[in-house]
Amino acid sequence: IGLVVLLALWVRVRGLDYVLVHQRWIFVCLFLLPLSVVFDVYYYVRAWLIFKMCSAPKLHDQRVRDIQRQVREWKKEGSKSFMCTGRPGWLTVSLRVGKYKKTHKNIMINMMDILEVDTKRQVVRVEPLANMGQVTALLNSIGWTLPVLPELDDLTVGGLVMGTGIESSSHIYGLFQHICVAFELVLADGSLVRCTEDENSDLFHAVPWSCGTLGFLVAAEIKIIPAKAWVKLRYEPVRGLENICKRFTEASQNKQNAFVEGLQYSLDSAVIMTGTMTDHAEPNKVNRIGLHFKPWFFKHVESYLSGDYTGVEYIPLRQYYHRHTRSIFWELQDIIPFGNNPVFRWLFGWMVPPKISLLKLTQGETIRRLYEQHHVVQDMLIPMKHLQAAIMQFHQEISVYPLWLCPFLLQPGRGMVHPKGQQEELYVDIGSYGEPRVKHFEAKASTRRLEKFVRDVHGFQMLYADVYMDREEFWEMFDGRLYHRLREELGCKEAFPEVYDKICKSARH
Repeated sequence: IGLVVLLALWVRVRGLDYVLVHQRWIFVCLFLLPLSVVFDVYYYVRAWLIFKMCSAPKLHDQRVRDIQRQVREWKKEGSKSFMCTGRPGWLTVSLRVGKYKKTHKNIMINMMDILEVDTKRQVVRVEPLANMGQVTALLNSIGWTLPVLPELDDLTVGGLVMGTGIESSSHIYGLFQHICVAFELVLADGSLVRCTEDENSDLFHAVPWSCGTLGFLVAAEIKIIPAKAWVKLRYEPVRGLENICKRFTEASQNKQNAFVEGLQYSLDSAVIMTGTMTDHAEPNKVNRIGLHFKPWFFKHVESYLSGDYTGVEYIPLRQYYHRHTRSIFWELQDIIPFGNNPVFRWLFGWMVPPKISLLKLTQGETIRRLYEQHHVVQDMLIPMKHLQAAIMQFHQEISVYPLWLCPFLLQPGRGMVHPKGQQEELYVDIGSYGEPRVKHFEAKASTRRLEKFVRDVHGFQMLYADVYMDREEFWEMFDGRLYHRLREELGCKEAFPEVYDKICKSARH
């Protein structure tokens, strides 16, 4: 009690704003970590009960009808403003808090369940707010998995469909959208539509990257594949930028590798990881990296670089999938600087990480502005042949390390994102998360120079991040032909904002 009183006095003297900005770890450790545990337990127990009682499909139909009713009411009231989902902006994993939620008609969508696992057709049918932690917990327990399973537990199916998702298996299977076989949407007129490659095919291709501006997603069918118990992971330290790019490209082209990932720690040093699924592990090489007292994964990987040796480990499949969750890649080191200390990990590691949504909810305007000006969170998707030039560009403009390198196969298509020609092409996601080390960093100007480079090489920018392009530049990067035609045909122009107006900084209010 004495400590709590002292802390309260100190906060009062210093001011809450000062504490939240300069000593944020105090607030995170004392309040957000325990609250995050409560959140997780509640959602896990709820999902398990609903699936076991098989009540999800029956409730699902009721919920869809409720969404249709809300949309029709909006039309009856004269369609006075755009519609958006009623989910609060702070709950999303994107760093943005969409201010449009306050001015648009909020349609409440309470759909977070796994509806059905069909092992004959090898698909899982899920609602849009089901998240990756939930999906892996259920699928792995019955011997299945998603071919592409994006890293963080809190990423939702709706976010990954309407935005995008990637994982270290994407060099084989493509982006998250490429493992989806059907979408069910409530459109601007309140009708329910199912779209697949063969049925309402144009809509099926236009939904990914549309950020909820063509309709409300109410269910998705996603491919599943048999899972094995372990991932056999090989760590290879590589030095020299040219050598890194060469080895990474070779590993990504090799389809024998089920997983390929690179962590680049400086301009000329990286660790390239390649993995395969297996049912058998060598006992002396097992590393359960998901245990709360284990070092953060990116720090563990770095030890192979500092020790300059290759290594092989066997990691439980689900722990491999969520290897970057505990440290939110490497973002948590800026929030809890001592988070990777062995004492902290042993005592409090089981509560890590704090929910990204709670971090957003409590960050306040001061921290948000500071983060915007002194922090980078970007994923740029670049053709593999331009990897070396891209890393040089990132180094000159922002110099943020580690960089996350994740290869993926971009398949031809007619939606917003596809290769230039009609052939599939190998791309790489360069993920940059952290504080820039260059003196001349200026958030808008530096990001705009990166965006221009990405456009020039026919790359793409993930839309969860801060986008500084103007409208013309945006539609130069993304193919809007099918998207704009469907918005016209489906009556979306009065119902939903254009994707650019929803996500770009120069357009957002």
